[in-house]
Amino acid sequence: MRPSDLPTTVTDLAAGPIEYRFDRHGDETVVIFYGGHMRAGLALGEADFTGAGYSVLVPSRPGYGRTPLTTGTTPAGFADVTAELCAHVGVGRLAAVVGVSAGGRTAVAMAARHPRLVERLLLESAVSFQPWPGRFTRLGARVVFHPAAERATWAMMRALLRTAPTLGLRSLMGSLSAKPVGDVLAALTPAERETAIGLFARMRSGAGFCNDLIACPDLTAEVVQPALVIATRTDAAVPFAHAEALTAGIPHARLLESTADGHLIWLSPDHRAVTEQIRHFLSTPLTD
Repeated sequence: MRPSDLPTTVTDLAAGPIEYRFDRHGDETVVIFYGGHMRAGLALGEADFTGAGYSVLVPSRPGYGRTPLTTGTTPAGFADVTAELCAHVGVGRLAAVVGVSAGGRTAVAMAARHPRLVERLLLESAVSFQPWPGRFTRLGARVVFHPAAERATWAMMRALLRTAPTLGLRSLMGSLSAKPVGDVLAALTPAERETAIGLFARMRSGAGFCNDLIACPDLTAEVVQPALVIATRTDAAVPFAHAEALTAGIPHARLLESTADGHLIWLSPDHRAVTEQIRHFLSTPLTD
C-alpha cells in the first residue's frame, strides 16, 4: 500500500490477483469502477453513496494498483472477475454498478453480463464504446503514459504540484475542461482545489491506461437494468457525445446533465443537486 492510499486488500481469484477496497456502511452495496490513473486506494465522490448508507466495493481495474493486467484484461473479462469478487466478499446483490470515466465500459459490461447481480447502472463522465480519445491524443497518451514512462510522468507532475500547485493544477485542469482554464480555477473553492491537487498528486497509470485505449465490443444494447448517465457539455476529456451514445444505446437510460466546468463533475456548485438525483435513482423501487 502506498503511504497516502486508503487501505486495500489483494485476493487471489480464479482469474488471478485482484486489489480491492470494501468499505462497509450498510446492507446494500455498490461497486465503483474508477477511470484512468486511479486505483482502489483512491476515492472520489464516494460520499454520494456512503452518506446514504451504502457500502462501496472498489476494485483496481487491470493494470492499475496491485491488479495485474492479466486479471480480466478486457472490460467484459474484468466484469466477470468482479462478479466473482462479489461472491468472495459475500455480496449476492448490488444496488448499482458505477462506472467513472474510463471505467464506464467495465460497468456497462458488468450490468450486461450479470443482470441477476446488478440492479442498476450509474455512469459518471463515462467513456462509451465510441473511439476514445481522439487519434492524436491517443498517440500522445501511449507515449507519456506508457508503462515504461508513466512513473516519470507522474513524478514530474507531483513535483510541479508540490512546488507550484497553481501551475500544476492549471496544466491538468486545462485538459479536462472546454472552458478557459482560468475561469475553471477561479470557480473552485479552496476545499475543491485541495481535493483536486491531492487526487492528482497520488495518481499513477501503471499498465492500465494504455489498456484502456484498446477498443472493445459495444454491450450497451444488452443492458436491461435502469441506467442513469451523468455528464457535462464542458468535459474535454470525455466529450458529451459519449453520454449521448450511452443514453441512446442503453434501453432504459436517462441522461442527467451537470453544469460542472469539466470532467470532474464532483467539483461543481450543482453537485449537491446531482447527489440528490443519484440517491433518488438508487432508492426508486425497481419494476418488472
